[in-house]
Amino acid sequence: LLRELAYTAREMHAAEALSCGFVSRVLDDKDAVVDAAIETATTIAAKSPVAVEGTKRNLCYSRDHSVDEGLAYVATWNAAMLQTVDITKGMQAFATK
Repeated sequence: LLRELAYTAREMHAAEALSCGFVSRVLDDKDAVVDAAIETATTIAAKSPVAVEGTKRNLCYSRDHSVDEGLAYVATWNAAMLQTVDITKGMQAFATK
């Protein structure tokens, strides 16, 4: 489908984009889009910055490498990130709940 769209330059409307997974949701108007974007950004901002950055780097790396290489990269990244302050804070927060 991607090549078809690129080669033909045909328009893809919202319903088709949703049905084939090009978009995660379709909203009614500009205000709903802005509200959804702010909600998503707020959710991401509430997460550990280390986890968000790690997720981004691992997704980008895995996109351009084999599955085995991607899994090895994730394992190395995760081992290194277990040393961060975020892990200690998270474990302490969990223990106090």
